Amino acid sequence: MEVKATAKQLSLSPKKLGPIARTIRGLPVEEALVALRYYPSPWAREVAKVVRSAAANAENNFQLDPQELWITQVQVGDGVRLKRFRPRARGRASLIVKRHSRLTVVINDERD
Repeated sequence: MEVKATAKQLSLSPKKLGPIARTIRGLPVEEALVALRYYPSPWAREVAKVVRSAAANAENNFQLDPQELWITQVQVGDGVRLKRFRPRARGRASLIVKRHSRLTVVINDERD
């Protein structure tokens, strides 16, 4: 049975969140949480929250054993793009795009 959890509006670009997602894809939930604890990026804490949320959804809503859960998919997508302007020389302005991410973690009780 597949169970998922989603985090929206993470204020980090998908390009920076991708390597963290690739690290935990295909691991058991317990190993993924240990790997995220020692990952050097401060955003690994947010990814760990989503993994814990998916595991809690599986345990509470579907009565699955948390020791037997595997991460099958980790999807990182674009969120909202905030557009800001920076003043430049001679009365001009340049566009600054602040990208956000959406993270979805899908876990399963059987290994694929």
